[in-house]
Amino acid sequence: MSGLVGLPKTEKKLVVDKAEFAVFSMALANSQFGAVLNEGIIQERPALDLPRSYRGRIIPPELLADRNHPDVRLARRALTIASLARLISERQVSLPLRQTLLVQCRRLEALAARRVEEYGGTPVVAADEGSVEAAAEVPTD
Repeated sequence: MSGLVGLPKTEKKLVVDKAEFAVFSMALANSQFGAVLNEGIIQERPALDLPRSYRGRIIPPELLADRNHPDVRLARRALTIASLARLISERQVSLPLRQTLLVQCRRLEALAARRVEEYGGTPVVAADEGSVEAAAEVPTD
């Protein structure tokens, strides 16, 4: 994307929009939940070859163990959901923000179900709602 220098603003925007759609499409294809959290709707654009990606950690090692603990992840996700729900209840919000709330709820459900399984339980799915209930069957042996 270093080739943007010297381009008119409208052409720069088109290149950035293409890159945004390319990243969005890649993230969506790799998403466990078939969704990408984004407040705006990403407009479809022609294909663009992305530059090589780089990965690294931005969280210091001393915080990483705590942040990765499954119960901490559950608590943080629940806080995010509560904040989103409060925001939605107080304002007129967009459909993508409501979809973000739904995806966050699905992620919380998946984390909680995994945690129940780690303790030898079986997540219980409500037949009429299609979601995991708070209860779990735990072996007694």
